[in-house]
Amino acid sequence: MTQDEYMKEALRLAAEAEEAGETPIGAVVVRERDGAIVGRGRNRREADKNALAHAEIEAIRDACQTLGGWRLSGCTLYVTLEPCPMCAGAIVNARLDRVVYGAADPKAGACGSLTDLFSLPLNHHPVCEHGVMETECGDILRRFFKGLRDKKE
Repeated sequence: MTQDEYMKEALRLAAEAEEAGETPIGAVVVRERDGAIVGRGRNRREADKNALAHAEIEAIRDACQTLGGWRLSGCTLYVTLEPCPMCAGAIVNARLDRVVYGAADPKAGACGSLTDLFSLPLNHHPVCEHGVMETECGDILRRFFKGLRDKKE
């Protein structure tokens, strides 16, 4: 599969989140040696009443269960929105090799937009790539938040 195909799967999960009334963010973890998707996640903060229920955390948890361990070296996380500081910390702790995100998050992005957690002198430094299907990833979020604003009016 290509980067775009992995991001399309993350977008499908984001759409699922939106249908459930959640902020539409989706993520997948891919094992690089064979291209298998080993983890999937989408936002569930509202449903779970849990601040930790971000798409990235779900995808990492799912990948750890699938692979039988907490070290996800040899894997890449594809996510529709730039990870926040909490998720960037989880990415470092899970030893993911790479992060690929679609839309930047200038308000909370921790992979270069607001701050860059991966540049700190931590024990692990994932490679970060951005802008994959950026328009599509940004559009789903813009539509969602516009819908919320329209409801308030």
